[in-house]
Amino acid sequence: MKITEIRIKLVHDTRDKLRGFASITLEDALVIRDLKIIEGGKGLFVAMPSRKLHDRCPGCAGKNPLRARFCNDCGRRLREARGDADERGRVRLYADIAHPIHQEGRDHVQRCVVEAYWREVEASKQEGYVAPRFDDLDYHFMDAVPNDPQRVEYAD
Repeated sequence: MKITEIRIKLVHDTRDKLRGFASITLEDALVIRDLKIIEGGKGLFVAMPSRKLHDRCPGCAGKNPLRARFCNDCGRRLREARGDADERGRVRLYADIAHPIHQEGRDHVQRCVVEAYWREVEASKQEGYVAPRFDDLDYHFMDAVPNDPQRVEYAD
């Protein structure tokens, strides 16, 4: 697997453990966005993009995050610890959207992203530094102007 591009967005709030976000391009064909670069007890690590897990209210069938105590729709009190437990017995609140299949893949992605992070940190210290833009990776095509060269269109 060849990582052909890595973009880093630094986060400067040092009170939080989040140090930045990354987007990686694989084989010039697939982009994985919203990887998080986090300061852990043993140094930096990369967390894969994830989504909050939800369940349905038994009263109205409204969709609620697993951490919610009350239904967002009807206000009914919800049971505690409603989700599935992980291998440590804790309720899983998030699920990975994209993740490596094996440890070697995870190590490769993490090594490349952390190296790119440190290069971006060094570049950010230089005079005239301009942070990389992520506009071309966002979904602004819905309100783009017709015939705009920035507009993204998908073939049927």
